[in-house]
Amino acid sequence: MKVREVIAFKNYFEDFLLAQPKKVQDKIFKIIEAIETLERVPSNYLKFMSGTEGLYEARIQLGSNIWRVFCFFDNDKLVILLNGFQKKTQKTPKNEIDKALRLMTEYYSQKSKKNGN
Repeated sequence: MKVREVIAFKNYFEDFLLAQPKKVQDKIFKIIEAIETLERVPSNYLKFMSGTEGLYEARIQLGSNIWRVFCFFDNDKLVILLNGFQKKTQKTPKNEIDKALRLMTEYYSQKSKKNGN
């Protein structure tokens, strides 16, 4: 049973997903399924990005390769998927975090327009 809904904002996540090999896509779907169905998602799947306001990274690992997909919660239940990238360094690149934060701001700005605020 789902405890939260996962949706993608615009086409950033889909573009990233389709650029990945099939094995990686399958692994990403497994992680998303865990986020949707587990009451408490383990931090090796979903980790809060310290120093940000509400940004998380979904963590995908296959062999020695690592991918990250940024996301955030809307009203505790909805997880909005943003941009993803293959991680090649120890530290998450600042430009990727900045991009995710920009997309998160854009999401809330569109949402408030839609709700007439």
